Amino acid sequence: MRYEGTIYRPPSEANSLLIQATIGCPHNKCTFCAMYKDTKFRLRSVEDIKEDLTAARNYYGDFISSIFFPDGNTIIMKTEQLLEIIHHAKELFPHLQRITVYGSARFINKKSESDLIRLREAGLTRIHTGMESGDDETLARVNKGTTSEEIIAAGLKLKAAGIQTSEYYLTGIGGLERTKEHAINSAKTVSAFSPDFLRIRTFVPVPGTPIYEDYRNGTFKLLTPHQALRELRLLIENLDCDQTMVLSDHMANYWDVSGMLPDDREKMLAQIDKALTYDESQFRPSHISRL
Repeated sequence: MRYEGTIYRPPSEANSLLIQATIGCPHNKCTFCAMYKDTKFRLRSVEDIKEDLTAARNYYGDFISSIFFPDGNTIIMKTEQLLEIIHHAKELFPHLQRITVYGSARFINKKSESDLIRLREAGLTRIHTGMESGDDETLARVNKGTTSEEIIAAGLKLKAAGIQTSEYYLTGIGGLERTKEHAINSAKTVSAFSPDFLRIRTFVPVPGTPIYEDYRNGTFKLLTPHQALRELRLLIENLDCDQTMVLSDHMANYWDVSGMLPDDREKMLAQIDKALTYDESQFRPSHISRL
């Protein structure tokens, strides 16, 4: 297998075979993100991807149950190209149960519902999509390149196609100034399509990014541990989702808050309330640069 640059994958894909299908990210303008900055976005050729899949089969054997195709926004590939590599993967790995990619709302919406259905029927199981916020002002400030309306449209399209949606919420990305709006408007956005998974991440400023400079000069106010937990509490209080699994599967988070909505809402709120009884000095520093 051949890899170019740093390979990023969600924690939930730790046991997946990683086969690079795209290089970098086609947007690559988010002010909080340091990923792919030294990489010009491009698609790998289908033949190269298929060669790497075959190399993986020769090395690992056919007992691969999950494949994740990095880099950022692999969903941007033409449908026929994705179908070809999915079919090849299924032929090589008869025990394959899950195929996943990254895909933001902007690029998901470029696919027709019929194309997404074809991808699901071929074997595309899940798309990891980082909305970060459902608050339009926050989205604009961090240059996410999408809106809450587009996020909802993409979520509904994936649901109609039968593809699992793994959505990401970035606690604290609105700063102290918009913590309330970020939480409440994100809850409204997510509630409009009830993703299969809502994965919680807590914002940590990374050196070299525009928002890190805003943090350094004081124009962006980073949330303290208690403030971040209260924002998360506000989010969960206002979520009106049906069968959405909330997960805190990242080391940046201050507390493990997880459960199924709507049934486990009170349990999750109690988890947060317990965390808030601890002095802030007992949590990790809010400003560490890398996790």
